[in-house]
Amino acid sequence: MTAETTDDATETAGSAHWAPGDQILWRYRSNASSAVHICRPVTVVQDTDELLAAWMAPGTDCVKPLLADGTPIHHEPLATRYTKPRTTAVTRWFGPGVLKLARPGEPWSVWLFWDLDWRFRNWYVNLEEPLARWAGGVDSEDHFLDIAVYPDRSWEWKDEDEFAQAQRAGLMPADRAEKVRAAGRAAVELIESWGAPFTDGWEGWRPDPAWPVPALPDDWDRTPARIGA
Repeated sequence: MTAETTDDATETAGSAHWAPGDQILWRYRSNASSAVHICRPVTVVQDTDELLAAWMAPGTDCVKPLLADGTPIHHEPLATRYTKPRTTAVTRWFGPGVLKLARPGEPWSVWLFWDLDWRFRNWYVNLEEPLARWAGGVDSEDHFLDIAVYPDRSWEWKDEDEFAQAQRAGLMPADRAEKVRAAGRAAVELIESWGAPFTDGWEGWRPDPAWPVPALPDDWDRTPARIGA
């Protein structure tokens, strides 16, 4: 994966589709700044006007945030989780891979999880900014609140405590929080009507065994595309 200028990235957004097997970056910027703090190299499964599907393979080197003193984010008490200084670290994704699905303009992506024996575990609706495309991948911003969806069609909210704390910490203004809640309600309507992608059979999908594990490029944190572009 080669470096591109920001102008090149802007010109690529919304234009040509990637081909199956292409390697791109699926990134999230920090909620407190424009800096990228999560970066996951993925392999494109499908990229059309209706859907981007990408596979994060086991053994992928990824970037994740952690506190400046090295403490994992989720080991920090909730009251101070979003106020202490942070940095990033490269870590390897162990365990089963993750299939990520996103439709253009939709304020969430849907992730599929399996056990090691490919027994399907659940879907995970990650509420976020609609993906912004650039030459090397896609960028978004996580909205803390999520929904787990199970094979029996039951569902539950996830991370409501983090969503509330993010508001108290000033990372989620009241007007944005209401938009996120509205997006969550729309996602629930989709789940309860059992619309796409839940009816599309992705739980039976398997990656091409010939696909190599994508490498994390040195410039993974290059200037991101404008979120919402």
